[in-house]
Amino acid sequence: MASHRFTATALVQEMAKAISQRGGRAFLVGGAVRDRILGLKAKDADLEVFGVEPADLEDLLGGFGKVHLVGKRFAILHVATDAGQVEVSLPRRESKTGPGHKGFTVEADPHMDPKDAARRRDFTVNAIMEDVLTGEVLDPWNGQADLAKGLLRHVSSAFAEDPLRVLRAARFAARFGWRIHPDTAALCRRLDLSELPRERLEGEWKQILIHGQFPGTGLLALELVGGLKFFPELAALRGVPQDPIWHPEGDVLHHTALCLNEAVKIRNQMEDPWVEMLAILCHDLGKATETQFERSRWRSTAHDTGGVDPTRALLARITVQEDLVEQVVALVREHLRPAQLWQARENVSDAAIRRLAMRVNIPALTRVAWGDAAGRTYPQPENWPPAEWLLDRAAGLGVKDQAPQPFLRGKDLLDRGMKPGKEIGRILEQAFELQLDGALADREAAVVWLNQEFPEQ
Repeated sequence: MASHRFTATALVQEMAKAISQRGGRAFLVGGAVRDRILGLKAKDADLEVFGVEPADLEDLLGGFGKVHLVGKRFAILHVATDAGQVEVSLPRRESKTGPGHKGFTVEADPHMDPKDAARRRDFTVNAIMEDVLTGEVLDPWNGQADLAKGLLRHVSSAFAEDPLRVLRAARFAARFGWRIHPDTAALCRRLDLSELPRERLEGEWKQILIHGQFPGTGLLALELVGGLKFFPELAALRGVPQDPIWHPEGDVLHHTALCLNEAVKIRNQMEDPWVEMLAILCHDLGKATETQFERSRWRSTAHDTGGVDPTRALLARITVQEDLVEQVVALVREHLRPAQLWQARENVSDAAIRRLAMRVNIPALTRVAWGDAAGRTYPQPENWPPAEWLLDRAAGLGVKDQAPQPFLRGKDLLDRGMKPGKEIGRILEQAFELQLDGALADREAAVVWLNQEFPEQ
């Protein structure tokens, strides 16, 4: 790991100097210090200030920009300046008063001992502090040793007061590939995620799937810490067998984890990584109910369509975005099509490709299908033949990047003197079916058909 110091911005340095002049001391805390030790570029520079009374700190920071207080008991301040925003916190004491991650009373105490202040943090790797001005590192909970081991270990029993930390453990496992200490995993398994609001669950899942370098590792970590029991559609995948010829990697949960880890290789190609990574997470949910041992092998013939309902159920736990759900469901329902169509490619009609484009985004579908194919114990080429073939066919038909658009519109019929009603809808539907079948090649052909079948009134 790198040993160079974090280079604080000029703004943070000036804040620390002003705090020192008031008799206080400013520390970089949390991810800024952790990432510096790992040799990574820190995204944020969060400060924790000791030795300055709340009113004095607010007054001091007001000289740098607009100060917004977070919480009723004045523990966190957001300072908005022309050079950016800085989060400044005071050491604080927290008492659990109710369920969920917000069920606390908070009281600022600028004279706390730094070790006591760090006790409220989640993991030892996030409890390291660095003096902005001197570079002195305070590591009261041996976080640097855990960083060297790639180990997530909770700081204290206060960890159990916030069930969101179960998902945070999976998030860090997904980001860094770290192991979770057995004692921490055991503590997590006693926590109740049902206390958490849906938007917080969604936020942590986004961190795992969109930003994690090992999202499949995060999924398995969530199982280890007992989190999957709150997502039963995923928990049901553990132990579901697969044909070892096609899936030598093991059960469906392990396969899904491999798919997610492999999908990181193409995640930067995804138009909407949140949609497509969710689809890879959900693509085999149907195997939990559709897997049977038939004709001397494990089969899950209808797991694509069988995955629709459990996908809806899982997504209902983490999002209220209906459009997102419909996009993911479409990808799950169609995820076998690229391989199936490619295997029958000599007999696949243009109409089949056009109709597939009506149901799903084809480039996204090929990426999800590639992730499924790559989630095995042997490597899969990125220029996967079924995907390349389907994309070429769709491009040749003009439906790779969008669904077919009808040649005829309602206005065409109204302009011919037809009255609004169901008959117009029936005619437009008939014309569009002919278009999808290839019987109407363009708008001109569609107008000719309309003139022949429905003379102008």
